[in-house]
Amino acid sequence: MTLNITATYENGVLKPEQPLPLKEHARVRVTIEAHEPERDRARIEAAVAAVRRTYGIIPWHGDLETLDRLAMDPEFDPQERP
Repeated sequence: MTLNITATYENGVLKPEQPLPLKEHARVRVTIEAHEPERDRARIEAAVAAVRRTYGIIPWHGDLETLDRLAMDPEFDPQERP
């Protein structure tokens, strides 16, 4: 199982923002990637621009705001897939 989470480092401990679906004492492998707000903002802006450029290619009967939210949901981000 692969999980991508956001955590805060405090007093020598990583604290996840939400509970993890792990058994007590489960061994895991951790990869640390520093949060870079500028890079994240640029990535979001690029994704929103791509959605707006391609809006209408696939029939969509909802509004642009809902489509933007779907496009930005990490669940559908191909970079989040293994």
